[in-house]
Amino acid sequence: MQLRPRRSVLYMPGNNQRALEKAKTLAADALIFDLEDAVAPDQKIAARAVLIEAVKNNDYGRREIAIRINALATTWGADDIKAVASTSVHAVCVPKIESAEQVRAIALALEHNGAPPSMAIWAMIETPLGVLNAREIVAAHPRLNVLIMGTSDLSKDLRVPHTPDRLGFITSLGLCVLAARAYGLDILDGVDLDLSGSEAFRAICAQGRTLGFDGKTLIHPNQIAGANDIFGPSAAVIEHAQRVLEVWWAAEKSGAGVAVLDGKLVENLHAAEAERVLAIAAAIAAVAP
Repeated sequence: MQLRPRRSVLYMPGNNQRALEKAKTLAADALIFDLEDAVAPDQKIAARAVLIEAVKNNDYGRREIAIRINALATTWGADDIKAVASTSVHAVCVPKIESAEQVRAIALALEHNGAPPSMAIWAMIETPLGVLNAREIVAAHPRLNVLIMGTSDLSKDLRVPHTPDRLGFITSLGLCVLAARAYGLDILDGVDLDLSGSEAFRAICAQGRTLGFDGKTLIHPNQIAGANDIFGPSAAVIEHAQRVLEVWWAAEKSGAGVAVLDGKLVENLHAAEAERVLAIAAAIAAVAP
């Protein structure tokens, strides 16, 4: 089972040379270099050139690298796609996706500009229409392999506040998790504005994991450790997964109809989940600095 850890996915401004260098030392599983919100309109063309040069001299090691472009409908979108396609980054991150047609347009632009087949699309769901169309979006094209919640813009459009329980977002988050899981995609939770990585931030991460997210998008390096801890399997969870597989394999070998661990029935679905836990733990260990 081949999995890629995406516990911590950090946004970094694409026009900040110091930030681009600092990114090489951070323990985030993935980096999204941003040409959209983080860059002022009069700096976008220069920022693109700086960023493309930085990723062409890729020294980001184990980290998965994505570039968030400006939407295709903007002045800069088409040139952003052309520039990203010329690199070997892992993914292009696209803001405010609301339809399957937008995903297919991005895929066509990547192919037209010679992007390698391995370059994925990460689609940001930031609007009510994007949430309602999530099922069609996730099925739009094979290049799409990650959904990202854009909860800041979603908050504005839904007219709901950011609260500790995120009650106003629960329906939207759940619908997008369902869509991602139905089509085998990873899905990342939206950013949190607590830059300290405090216990409140960790609580939000824990809620996201309970809701089914694979990891969290971040806006400050202080948040990385908490996201890695919460979204990664703990030692206890890894040990339990190993024990589940041991009793399951033993039952299969002996021809027993059922397996039991600590007085609880173990079925094939439990064995499959245990295998997934151990696969993601192995993937995390493989990329650990």
